[in-house]
Amino acid sequence: MDRQSEIGWPEKWLIAARPWAWPASCIPVLFGSSLAATVGWVHLHLGLLLLSLMAMVILHSAANMLSDVIDWKRGLDVEVTPVSGAVVRGLLSSQQVLSGSIILFIIGSGLGIWLVFLRGILILKIGIAGVILGLAYPWLKAAALGDLVVLVNFGLLGSLGGWVVQTTQFSWLPVIWAVPQGMLIAAILHANNWRDSVNDRQKKVVTFSSLIGDRGSLVYYGILIFGSQLIMVGFVLVPRLFGLDFPSLPLGLLLVLLALPEAWKLYKKAGQRYNPAKPLDFITLDGATSRYNLLFGLLSVVGLWL
Repeated sequence: MDRQSEIGWPEKWLIAARPWAWPASCIPVLFGSSLAATVGWVHLHLGLLLLSLMAMVILHSAANMLSDVIDWKRGLDVEVTPVSGAVVRGLLSSQQVLSGSIILFIIGSGLGIWLVFLRGILILKIGIAGVILGLAYPWLKAAALGDLVVLVNFGLLGSLGGWVVQTTQFSWLPVIWAVPQGMLIAAILHANNWRDSVNDRQKKVVTFSSLIGDRGSLVYYGILIFGSQLIMVGFVLVPRLFGLDFPSLPLGLLLVLLALPEAWKLYKKAGQRYNPAKPLDFITLDGATSRYNLLFGLLSVVGLWL
């Protein structure tokens, strides 16, 4: 029997939501919330944290599904990969996934409005910015701005949102300190766009990876995964070593250095694009980068609490 005919509706919609990418939206919220408790010295409200994570996951899934539909209609997603959504796999029609995306945007926005009532109008401003970027992402991606959008939307706004939900106050600290996490989220998208760059160029869609080519994409990928380590360590050590009038992250954040061996493995995989002996190393680079993002993020959160 065809494997596709065995897949039930719940699994089809789970594939459409692309759960492998959820760490990109969950980790910044968890990081910003943990910053509020460990650096901002407020009581961590677990109920608000769970509500924030739920809203982010739902809105992230909605954006993923909308992007899949638009890419499918543009003829950009034509080959099935281990991290493909439901449209390119033929599990759901583009109209079904578009309808599902709209429903999730409504649900996620509803949860955001609930948070506004609970924690103040600042949440509304952050949420509006996030939803606008999520809706505009498919078009911004085609203008080589996708990496910047996901860095800001998931990394910086996610961390700021987590902080504000817990503290009800604005601060630049959760924005600045979330830059390394945002870089890794950009690395996930870059790995995806780099894999699809040949087809994107044929369809006259301009992503950053298609602009800089294979050599530039490898260098850029290395900057994102190793630079995130360097910047995080800098946030911990530089203010201490040079006596800067700027808060330093806790020493526990040096735990992220434990992820360096995995970063090196990823970089080696990124160089395997034209290696016929290991084709999956490059094809699945976006999923592998997402797992690394989860590892880096969890080490960051554990470091904060230590």
